[in-house]
Amino acid sequence: MTTKELYTKGARVWVRDPEEVWVGAEVVKNYEGKQIVVALEEGGEEKTLKVPSDKDLPPLRNPDILVGENDLTSLSYLHEPAVLYNLKVRFLQSQAIYTYCGIVLVAINPYEELPIYGNDIIYAYSGQNMGDMDPHVYAIAEEAYSKMCKFEQNQSIIVTGESGAGKTVSAKYAMRYFATVGGGSGESETHMEKRVLASNPIMEAIGNAKTIRNDNSSRFGKYIQIGFNRQNTIIGANMRTYLLEKSRVVFQASEERNYHIFYQLCSQHDQPEYKDLKLNDADYFLYTNQGESPVIDGVDDADQLDDTKEAFSLLGISETHQTMIFRVLAAILHFGNVDFIETENEGSKVSPEDDSLPIVAQLLGIDGSQMKKWLCNRKIATVNEVMVKPLTKPQAFHSRDALVKHIYAQIFDWIVDKINFALHTTQKENSFIGVLDIYGFEMFDWNSFEQFCINYANEKLQQQFTQHVFKLEQEEYVREQIEWSFIDFYDNQPCIDLIESKLGILDLLDEECKMPKGNDANWCLKLYDKHLEKSNHFAKPRTSRTAFIVLHFADKVEYQVQGFLEKNRDMVIEDHLNILKASQFEFVAALFREKEPASPTGKHTKDYNKARSGRGSIRSMTGPPLKGGLKQHKQTVGSQFRDSLTSLMKTLNATNPHYIRCIKPNDSKTAFEFEPKRAVEQLRACGVLETIRISSAGYPSRWSYPEFFTRYRVLMRQKEIDKSNFKHTCETVLNKYINDDDKYQFGKTKIFFRAGQVAYLEKLRADKLRDCCILMQKIVRGWVAKRKYQKIKKSALLLQCQIRGILARRLANFLKRTKCATKIQKMWRGFRQWRRYQRLRALAIVAQSYARGQKSRKIYRQLVRQVKAVIIQKHIRGWLARRWYAGKRKQIILVQCCIRRRRARKELKQLKIEARSVEHYKKLTRGMENKVISLQQKLDELNKENKNFKEKAPKIQELEAKVATMKVLETEAKTSTNKITDLEEEIARLRKELEDTRKEKASLEEDTAIYKATQEQVVGMLKAENTKLQESLKEAEEKVYRLEESQKNKEQKDMENSQLAVDYEEERAHHQKLLNDYSRLEQRYENLQEEMRLLSSLPGNKVKRTPSNVSYDMKSDDGLHPNSAHRDTNEIDRDVLLKSYEDENQKLRAEVLSLKEAFLHFEETKDENAPIRALLNQVNVLNEENEKHRHEVINLKSKLANTKRDRQTGGVSIGVSTDFELFKKKDPELLNEDGELQIAYLSQKQTIQLLEKQLQAERKNFSLQENELKEELERLQKDNHRQQKIIAQNLQATPETRTSANLQHEINRLTNENLELKEQMETYEKENRKLKKQLKLAAKRLQSRGVELGDISSSGMGTPESYSTTSAFSGAVPRKDHVFMGMFAYKQEDEPKLVRNLVMDFKPQMAEGYLPGLPAYIIFMCLRHADYTNDDMKVKSLLSGVVNGIKKTAKKRNDDFESIAFFLVNTCRVMHNLKQYSGEEIFSSQNTNKQNGYCLRNFDLSEYRQVTNDLAVHIYQGMIRAMEKRLQTMIVPGMLEHEGIAGVMSSKPMGMRGRTSSVSADDDGQRRITIDTITKQLSIYLAVLHNQGLDPQIVMQVFKQLFYLITASTLNNLVLRKEMCHWSKGMQIRYNLSELEEWLRSNRLMESGAVETLEPLVQVSQLLQVNKKSDQDIESICELCTKLSTQQIVKILNLYTPVNEFESRVEASFVRKVQETLRKARGDNETQKLLMDTKFSFPVTFPYNPSSVELDTITIPEHWNLGFLEKV
Repeated sequence: MTTKELYTKGARVWVRDPEEVWVGAEVVKNYEGKQIVVALEEGGEEKTLKVPSDKDLPPLRNPDILVGENDLTSLSYLHEPAVLYNLKVRFLQSQAIYTYCGIVLVAINPYEELPIYGNDIIYAYSGQNMGDMDPHVYAIAEEAYSKMCKFEQNQSIIVTGESGAGKTVSAKYAMRYFATVGGGSGESETHMEKRVLASNPIMEAIGNAKTIRNDNSSRFGKYIQIGFNRQNTIIGANMRTYLLEKSRVVFQASEERNYHIFYQLCSQHDQPEYKDLKLNDADYFLYTNQGESPVIDGVDDADQLDDTKEAFSLLGISETHQTMIFRVLAAILHFGNVDFIETENEGSKVSPEDDSLPIVAQLLGIDGSQMKKWLCNRKIATVNEVMVKPLTKPQAFHSRDALVKHIYAQIFDWIVDKINFALHTTQKENSFIGVLDIYGFEMFDWNSFEQFCINYANEKLQQQFTQHVFKLEQEEYVREQIEWSFIDFYDNQPCIDLIESKLGILDLLDEECKMPKGNDANWCLKLYDKHLEKSNHFAKPRTSRTAFIVLHFADKVEYQVQGFLEKNRDMVIEDHLNILKASQFEFVAALFREKEPASPTGKHTKDYNKARSGRGSIRSMTGPPLKGGLKQHKQTVGSQFRDSLTSLMKTLNATNPHYIRCIKPNDSKTAFEFEPKRAVEQLRACGVLETIRISSAGYPSRWSYPEFFTRYRVLMRQKEIDKSNFKHTCETVLNKYINDDDKYQFGKTKIFFRAGQVAYLEKLRADKLRDCCILMQKIVRGWVAKRKYQKIKKSALLLQCQIRGILARRLANFLKRTKCATKIQKMWRGFRQWRRYQRLRALAIVAQSYARGQKSRKIYRQLVRQVKAVIIQKHIRGWLARRWYAGKRKQIILVQCCIRRRRARKELKQLKIEARSVEHYKKLTRGMENKVISLQQKLDELNKENKNFKEKAPKIQELEAKVATMKVLETEAKTSTNKITDLEEEIARLRKELEDTRKEKASLEEDTAIYKATQEQVVGMLKAENTKLQESLKEAEEKVYRLEESQKNKEQKDMENSQLAVDYEEERAHHQKLLNDYSRLEQRYENLQEEMRLLSSLPGNKVKRTPSNVSYDMKSDDGLHPNSAHRDTNEIDRDVLLKSYEDENQKLRAEVLSLKEAFLHFEETKDENAPIRALLNQVNVLNEENEKHRHEVINLKSKLANTKRDRQTGGVSIGVSTDFELFKKKDPELLNEDGELQIAYLSQKQTIQLLEKQLQAERKNFSLQENELKEELERLQKDNHRQQKIIAQNLQATPETRTSANLQHEINRLTNENLELKEQMETYEKENRKLKKQLKLAAKRLQSRGVELGDISSSGMGTPESYSTTSAFSGAVPRKDHVFMGMFAYKQEDEPKLVRNLVMDFKPQMAEGYLPGLPAYIIFMCLRHADYTNDDMKVKSLLSGVVNGIKKTAKKRNDDFESIAFFLVNTCRVMHNLKQYSGEEIFSSQNTNKQNGYCLRNFDLSEYRQVTNDLAVHIYQGMIRAMEKRLQTMIVPGMLEHEGIAGVMSSKPMGMRGRTSSVSADDDGQRRITIDTITKQLSIYLAVLHNQGLDPQIVMQVFKQLFYLITASTLNNLVLRKEMCHWSKGMQIRYNLSELEEWLRSNRLMESGAVETLEPLVQVSQLLQVNKKSDQDIESICELCTKLSTQQIVKILNLYTPVNEFESRVEASFVRKVQETLRKARGDNETQKLLMDTKFSFPVTFPYNPSSVELDTITIPEHWNLGFLEKV
């Protein structure tokens, strides 16, 4: 389109404004040239703008549909006002603080805590592509982390911005993301990640301060390099710092503070642990009260100090070092209160009333008098003499502040070194991610050296950024194979050359610093001479000759030269440093020693040294600069910073950079307030607009072919559409509507548009849609009018019919009422006469009934009184008789009980004795015969009594009055007769059983006698062998005892040697400490010596001299070097010690030879003690040598003390060298020339290992024997307990039951003994075969040596054939045929095989077609057999093996959903079986009689029910994780990204960060994920669970959990993606939810609670579709969204973005009203959460589900390899 077509009436443009920078306007008249008339949107004011050329036309505005996009490059018109307005809309209306601008993330400081940085947000962004989610710092961090993982390429994140823009917070959140995502396994962080995060509070405490613009401003730059290993987990980190603002320590502007650490210390000055620091409130100290703002709102300095100390401890900084750090910092505060007063001759001195300097001296451990002197004086060194010159008062203050700044810089560097040491790792670093937090471009009213360095750094970073952006643009064009021309971009290399090239600004500054009389003014003149009018980036101010201007990429900056040289030199008085070096505290002295700062690895790296550049003061101090007596560093601050910056750029260029540009929206720190002026200044300075300019110079708008087709399909005709070739279709449309080929380019996968073309296409699309809407409205309105006419006609006809019907019904009702009235009169008159007759009749009947009733009641009362009297007499007489009878009966019973209890106790004692005897069974049988005889005697007595009763019969007939008593006697007689008959039958049956028992007993006794004879023979032979083995065992024990004794002696000697070594190390450490003390004392001595020389030179001169001519001669009188004697003495001592060590070497060689001879002697004589004796001798010799060395150390200490004394008295110093130092200088290979020590050591080591193995073998044998004896003892105790229990039961039972129980018990006991004997026999057979093999092997060895032996088989040892009699023993006991009892028997040694075949190696496919849970049934049936045989060890072993096997296998197959479901089913079945067959009534009520017979008899396994329940919960959780892992990747594409309803959705323009949608995935041929994909996966899960036979209740819980995951993942993704929040997406979500509900309904899972978990998504879809304008809409939203939190509702409303121009945005006022209404309705106690917890899981329950399967019907498939199980 031409310019005139674009600037027509109604076109929207941007117009410049002095306050708002840019304001919106609308073109009033068509543009004709030269000028254009516009009307402002606010106020409607018309303006006429002059337009000299088309380039000066006002910028066009983007369509409303493009405003508020996540990526600025998606805007059609890319220019400054569009960028500024888009950021403003997002920041104020959507409260979105992050926005993409191509590869840059623009972050606006909200000045408010936002809940968008929790771990749930981190997990939401983890693994996501950068364009898929809303802009966030976590998205940048995830892109860096994913690229590092994928390509193994180093990454860097560059965070820039001015103070208060939020750089530190952004860098901190990026590091937190890496620590969370790159941490070790598990829900918590590893120790290294905690250390990385712990460095933040420390660096904020010592490097951050409150400024006017920011309450937590970083006053230094830092680059943190986080290292990762090949598993992409954090292994370490390293930090470099740049330009610390040291001047803040001594000066703060109004409303600003010093570094946080000072206020933290002052906040706890009254605590006991800080009393020694003698601190006070912050207002007391000069260095903390200058800003008059000691408190930060919302920050507790005391709590911050606790956090700092905790971080110190976590990073390994000891309590001692922390105390020393606080002492140094407290000394700095006290230093600031040191006051000076003027003296004569323009001198100065410390005020006599000053009490701060002594405190400083005490805290730092220095000489207060020396510090007091040199704070007010300085040295001026000439060639041959040193002069002392007093300082003026301003100079004294300046020297104090310079010293304080240097102290703070040193302690800052020391802490950084310690942090790097703590974060260092010895593991190999595979890759790293660097986070650069550095200041942005600065331009103030007064710009000095600090601003120059900062802007220089930003120039370098901008150059790297511009080159990277251009490189990406070029790569994109090449990749898409489109034609492109070179894009012109701003190159700031000339500006960088002006600063850092030869004879550049920094070079001239260093040159001027080297000049003796160099000053700022001369340097400025040199700059004018070299660069003025020669460089386009250098200029001179019009009104000043002490300033210069540099044209930077952002703007031109005027720098004032005052203080440049002083800050670049960074000088400190040398005498001050000497005093600090002589501190009595090693910590303080070490801070100021001249040594290279070591990196954490112990190496001095150039990069590390270059990073240690101090930042100069911001404001110049009064007074002239100090020249003489000052110590200047080797490099100036500018040179150091240039080198460190060069190193940093090399590091950044070697990485893949990511950029975060932080913007400060206002200067008042007000939350969500946007000042366009401040924002646009920062956008220009940080390079965002340069990125926009580069993008707009090429093809900024880019569409994939499917997205373009979907969006602009409305512009195409049906015949132009070719779905098989989107590219051809798009070419046809573009050729039709855009005639200029230069306005677009076709790439391989995308269409590239020039700026403004997308807006034009959007206009065409909107016009087309508007025309279609008009056509639709015309047709619909005609149809509506027609329907209205038809309805009116139909209504008229219906009204006529209704009126006629009403009139006819009225007439019919009148006739009906007349007839009814006549009938009612007739009925009422008859009723009235009938009622009168009934009243009279009732009165007569009542009178008659009253008279008759009175008479009858009188007769009845007389009869009742008579009957009651008789009853009372009867009951009283009966009660008296019963009471007498009950008393007598109770007394008799009591006597009987006592007698019976006494007899029972005797019988119990007798039975206990008899139970232990072998003849118990015989006595029982004899007792049976006696009982039979006694029963016969009782029968005879009863017969006699019967005869007596018959004889008394005539008497009974005569006593007819006692008929009742006789009847009772007759009844008793009949009962006795029946009992006698029963007893006779019982006696006959018992006799028969007794005969059978006798026969069985006889056969058992015969078999037992044969078996015992055989066993006695075998046992005898085994005892003989056992005797031999015991003898050999005793011999082995004696050997072991001797070895133990020798080992104890050796260990004792080793302990003594180790103690000697420890003593030696302590002596050496003590000596090293003495050397350090000596060095400090020597420094003090030199300081005192200089003072003495100065003092001694003054009295000797009678001429009164001014302070300027005081000097003394520095040369020695004798001309000799003072250290010559020291060197000679050291050389003599070194020769003596060298000779002594050579003698010791000879001794050691002799000792090694003696050890060799000892071992040779051991090989010849096999004397085991010979090597040990030799070693003991060597230990004794070593002890003697240690004593000699101890004496030598004592002598050296005495020499050192003498040396100190000589130095104190002015004597000649003699150097001290320790034996250890000479030993280090000595070649250690001389001590072991022939390897004798190694040979001796290895020989001794092998001997010790051999002895240890023998000792361990013997101990193992002893422990096995002990365990066997313990098991035997436990078995006997259990048998005894069982016998006692049976006896107690027998005593309580009847004689008949007792007899049968005894017989059954005896049979069971003999059977068990039989089985035990058989097992013993098999064990003996195995041992016998083993011993025979050993004998044969021994015989072969003896025969090979020539010893003749007889036949081993004839030695009397039993053979397997000799035990053949036992093989038939199992059939000797006659057994009855039994049915299958529902058990499986197995041997103990087959248990591992059982667990392996049924658990470890079992595959779910093997169980297909069989009973669900069949392995669980088999395991339980094996458990029943162990219970039946009363084997508790077997029960515990089996259950433990099964549980542990399931745990291991489930963990091993954690990704195999089918296997985990199989284990869950079988675990639940085992748990249900333990409940069903426990015998408890609550579980066995649903069992059949046969199933109740399968209940466990001997063991209570309720504890194992809980164990299996816990195991089932564990497996259930693992199964849920496996299902969620597979389902997670389908949820977002299927629920949100896929277009299920065709034509409803249309994609919007995307920027350079275009999302990876399902459309593009389809185009690449990948699998398309839809809602059907999700339902198919759910159906697969359901089918597997049904096939495995999982309980329906558990299946419902599983799918309730899965549907919660679908809801949580969908909702979390939606609230983090702006392009998903629109009306069409709400309809799409509702459609997908209906598909899920239909799936639940078809699979009968509606009662599972899964539908309720979808309720938040239902409300989200309704919220997206509901109207959002009126107050009624607010009420409906509040009533509708009950399952959504207030934060979620507000977030969705803020993110709501129309897809078409016919929709409107949600007003910010509407969102605030909704938020306020929800707050009032829900209160302040509502949990504020933005994301749902995807890790949440519902509590699982396993309802009791008994089985109807009969255990006796279960069979084992043959291919399961369980043939060792036997049916019982």
